[in-house]
Amino acid sequence: MAKAIYFEDLKVGDPMPSLVKEPVTLVQLVRYAGASGDFNPLHYDPAVGQKAGFGGVIAQGMLIMGFAGQAISAWIPSRYLRKFKVRFLGLTRLNEVITIAGKVVEKREVDRCIVCQVVAKDEKGELKLKGTFEAQLPHP
Repeated sequence: MAKAIYFEDLKVGDPMPSLVKEPVTLVQLVRYAGASGDFNPLHYDPAVGQKAGFGGVIAQGMLIMGFAGQAISAWIPSRYLRKFKVRFLGLTRLNEVITIAGKVVEKREVDRCIVCQVVAKDEKGELKLKGTFEAQLPHP
């Protein structure tokens, strides 16, 4: 659970704590398929991934968005989140290590909201997703 955080605690440019995930595994992709209902064989059958020209299986984009959500909610309690949107930019493959990072890009006094950028990258620095989220934070 995220610790208490207040609007006054943050300023534009402050980084969010990064989250480094373990390497993506086939078991993880199969489990996510079961949990999400996304049974596209591209996410668990290497032959399908080869035939489609991806060189093997690729992770579900929503799994990577889930990683971003995990990083955000580890920092900002979920009850304060108001918006979260991403754009998928790259494919995630088996054994890639995904790091989620971000920073505060705007503070709005009128509604006590912070706007933050969030990105997911692999160990080579290749972007997997880029997005924003807004959180309405309390006063102490």
